[in-house]
Amino acid sequence: MESRLAGRVALVTGAARGQGRAHAQRLSAEGADVILVDIAGPLPASVPYDSPTPDDLAETARLVTSNGCRAVAAKVDTRDLETLSAAVDNAVAQLGGLDVIVANAGICCPAPWDQITAQDFQETIDTNVVGTWNTVMAGAHHIIDGGRGGSIILIGSAAGVKMQAFMVHYTASKHAITGLARAFAAELGRCRIRVNSLHPGAVASPMTTPPMRAALQAATDAYPHLQGLHKPLLPEGIAQPEDIADAVAWLASDESKFVTATAVSVDLGVAYC
Repeated sequence: MESRLAGRVALVTGAARGQGRAHAQRLSAEGADVILVDIAGPLPASVPYDSPTPDDLAETARLVTSNGCRAVAAKVDTRDLETLSAAVDNAVAQLGGLDVIVANAGICCPAPWDQITAQDFQETIDTNVVGTWNTVMAGAHHIIDGGRGGSIILIGSAAGVKMQAFMVHYTASKHAITGLARAFAAELGRCRIRVNSLHPGAVASPMTTPPMRAALQAATDAYPHLQGLHKPLLPEGIAQPEDIADAVAWLASDESKFVTATAVSVDLGVAYC
């Protein structure tokens, strides 16, 4: 059976590790060549977990090519539209087009509402909202130029469907992702481009390492009443990056050809309880 994405090209941001790496690996397993974008360097100061490295990005590229597909990697901060656009233009020229965008890059920085500084708030909005908008702007015209439609997938969060305590800035940013997807879907539908948001819950990734859990626990200690607010309905409790990549592959494929302007939750039910 032919791979679902054979002959297509996908752009994945935040591709160096975690969910981004899983998306790139899965899309290439389905036959897509992949443009890999990541900051691969220091994250904003508010982030409580380790930053991705150039070696991380190179390893993702190796995993893509091991699936028999081409990879073009670029060390780019998605907050920089000019540099991001140049990198995408260069990669599209090498790979011959663009069909799928997965705007995955984002940060998460737990803190009680009154301990979030103006800089913390701005860093989260710039990365999660502006960076996502930049990604669509850098890539959408290439999909249009291909003339065969495509799929744009904006990675949100259960916090963009319900909310996440002790993450006012993150919750705001992920609600914005839901709105961005719907608004882009309205205008890009005439080009046969589907735009959806995908909302994971807890996922085993660098965002769930001990420093991140410690930061969340410290915030929770400030108001224990909200502890346990976000309980999964399924016994597994936490997803793996590959579980989210399954949904990304479906949204990228023709199997979801009539799905657009939709918020798809893959969160073990935490947003609905």
